Amino acid sequence: MEYQYPISLDWSTEEIIDVVKFFESIEKAYEKGIEREQLMGIYRRFKEIVPSKAEEKTICNDFEDQSGYSSYRTIQQAKAGQSGDIIRMKK
Repeated sequence: MEYQYPISLDWSTEEIIDVVKFFESIEKAYEKGIEREQLMGIYRRFKEIVPSKAEEKTICNDFEDQSGYSSYRTIQQAKAGQSGDIIRMKK
């Protein structure tokens, strides 16, 4: 990994850790797959930290620009999935 996660200096240490976990789960969806329920739980916590759609879009676009991994497409696939699904993304 040769990029930095987009974070806000306004977030607490715990919030930064949880946002990093969210981006790590997106990476995992691309690299080996992640359980839908696990991903959605991590996403719900991310939305508690970043409730604004505009801010979410900015942060996720920054992440995609650096990593090539789309948080938006990953979450859309997870939302469309069913309980027990494994979310696997292709670059």
